[in-house]
Amino acid sequence: MSSTPETGATPAPARIAIVGAGSWGTALAIQFARAGCVTTLWGRDPHHMAELARDRRNARYLPDAPFPESLTVDADLARVLAAHRDIVVSVPSHALRGMLVELAQHRPASMRLAWATKGFELSTGLLPHEVAGQVLGSDVPTAVISGPTFAKEVGAGLPTAMTVASADAEFASELAKRISGLNFRAYTSTDIIGVEIGGAIKNVLAIGAGLSDGLGFGANTRIALITRGLVEMTRLGVALGAHKDTFMGLAGLGDLVLTCTDNQSRNRRFGLALAAGERIDSAQKAIGQVVEGVLAARAVREVATRANVEMPISEQIYRVVHEGIPPKDAVKELMSRALKPEHS
Repeated sequence: MSSTPETGATPAPARIAIVGAGSWGTALAIQFARAGCVTTLWGRDPHHMAELARDRRNARYLPDAPFPESLTVDADLARVLAAHRDIVVSVPSHALRGMLVELAQHRPASMRLAWATKGFELSTGLLPHEVAGQVLGSDVPTAVISGPTFAKEVGAGLPTAMTVASADAEFASELAKRISGLNFRAYTSTDIIGVEIGGAIKNVLAIGAGLSDGLGFGANTRIALITRGLVEMTRLGVALGAHKDTFMGLAGLGDLVLTCTDNQSRNRRFGLALAAGERIDSAQKAIGQVVEGVLAARAVREVATRANVEMPISEQIYRVVHEGIPPKDAVKELMSRALKPEHS
């Protein structure tokens, strides 16, 4: 690292804290540290965090991704927040509000907050940035980190691209620079609504892709589901204030295709399990981590109803997951809909 021309001193490396030690939080912490940040990873379970500190890896979620030297772990939230201005939260959508309430109790005055949480809040239909605004107020700079990424591949250092969106262009740019490295590239956006909606709806559609493939419907059906699913995503996003172009980018089409076509996706695997005849509860238990699309299917349906937006594929996935209709009946319902122009 070069010295500054004014003082000759080497600037201190950037510091960042990741709140949430699941697979994605751990992968983000590894990448920030790998890219040169002094990084702290916080998790709620002291015993788990002690294991991470001892093993220098997260054996539970990313056993093949050793921690860089600049990554430390800590189970004391107050201490972590006191030492960091920039915080990235990586928790499931149903846990976001509670986590932000905890942050608010200890937050430093200059805190800047980002999250890698995807999905509408089930009880309110709010997007993550709206939840953050309610809990923390409007004076905290915020951003969302999203896009086509699997934690395992980020942990392994494989080439990856994603999006950092914020109304604060400076904050988005700083985060993008801090996480970017030799095999990782972050793009910036100002469309936080579009990026969040892409992340919320793709999990629902991935369940549908798993159902379709598990029933042997073939490649034609899968690509039709992805393409028409993208139309639904865009339709709802624009109705809620997003920019249409966002859905043709990494956080829209990119994340949708990734999640619908690769079995690293928990949502896709959940759909495959249902197609094989497994019960919803046993399928979730077998996967072992939160299947975001299950709750998201209900939230997306409620938000779309309030916005008066037609989302027939998402509606049928909701009916399969929450009303128990056979997947083949859902497909029959979709295929019997009245014909219409593609772009209407």
